[in-house]
Amino acid sequence: MQHHFDAVLPAPFGKVGVRIDGAHVHEIVYLPDHFAEVAPDNALLKRVAEQLDAYYANADTVFDLPLAARGTEFQRKVWDAICAVPRGGLTTYGAIAKSLQSMPRAVGQACGQNWFPIVVPCHRVVAANGLGGFAHHGEEGFYLSVKRWLLCHEGAMLL
Repeated sequence: MQHHFDAVLPAPFGKVGVRIDGAHVHEIVYLPDHFAEVAPDNALLKRVAEQLDAYYANADTVFDLPLAARGTEFQRKVWDAICAVPRGGLTTYGAIAKSLQSMPRAVGQACGQNWFPIVVPCHRVVAANGLGGFAHHGEEGFYLSVKRWLLCHEGAMLL
């Protein structure tokens, strides 16, 4: 697993690793707190850091970052559906699947492949019977604690 990030930024739930590719954000990754911070050293990385910090202070922050074109056509449709869910709102894997004439498991896989978490708010997608998984992790632990933090921050649930 590659661990080089162009920036590793502090977050209320741990850290966030950022990779850029020229003038675009290439990937955002949730990281546990033990990762060493790497300060942003160019305008794009500073813009990412500023917008993430603004979001941590105010969940209504709107992101306008240049995201790299990633994913399959189906994944991009799922991510577009996720972006339509308002802050404080939730949807289910099944609801997105129905709107795309697909299956909930395929939607869950697309959510797990999201290259830009927080910016593309896949944390707003839950299972029909509970929280569901997160970032391809279904068991309790770091990733589900991040999902809980994000949903609580946005007012969608209480801890």
